[in-house]
Amino acid sequence: MDKALSVVIITRNEERNIRGCLASVRWADEVVVVDSGSTDNTVGLCRQSGCRVIETEWLGFGRTKRLAVDSASNDWILALDADEQVSASLRQSIADLFGTGPDRNGYRVKRRTFYLGREVRHCGWNHDYPVRLFHRKHGNFNERTVHESVQLSGPAGTIEEAILHYSYPTVHSHLQKMERYAELGAEAMLGQGRRSSVPLALLHGAGKFLKMYVWQLGFLDGQTGFLLALHSAFGVYWKYVKLWEQNR
Repeated sequence: MDKALSVVIITRNEERNIRGCLASVRWADEVVVVDSGSTDNTVGLCRQSGCRVIETEWLGFGRTKRLAVDSASNDWILALDADEQVSASLRQSIADLFGTGPDRNGYRVKRRTFYLGREVRHCGWNHDYPVRLFHRKHGNFNERTVHESVQLSGPAGTIEEAILHYSYPTVHSHLQKMERYAELGAEAMLGQGRRSSVPLALLHGAGKFLKMYVWQLGFLDGQTGFLLALHSAFGVYWKYVKLWEQNR
């Protein structure tokens, strides 16, 4: 069985994050980076680290990640975002798994996320297990423009050792990314024939806040949980307002 591993990452102006990400996967057999128009030093840093860099226009999250997977030299894939890092315990877990031989076509990997420098233990982010380690003959990313995920044949295993996700170190960084996600989300809904209104946008935003802060116990994360729920709610509101604007 081929036990070589390719790490795949997509980037766009990730100079601040990419060093830590790449440092955490130096042990991998190959690192493939697909960059979509970076204007900072992201591409240079990746090449200095020995990555194979592919430059392309932006294809949407799903299709860009599929390109990264299809460009890899090995069938076993570990997919990371540029603001993520592989913990030492996860590296060892993957080594142990490959040592004995994987018994599944893919694995859900626990993700521990940090917001404004603090780990989020509630808000729904504590139950985050995306499929990130998989054999590409049995799975790949779907082609969704945003909120993409790996579609896998057969049941996935679970790895409890974590990917460390350093999401938004500042409020400004969250608001910046929120603009992009709201635009992409609105475009996707518009393509599905969805419609919106200002009251509906407010309703969806309020529902998101209540879900994260109350039902998913975000209040136990203190001020960090409040800000995360509030900004996430505003992102949902913004997406539906943008859809309403495009409907008009």
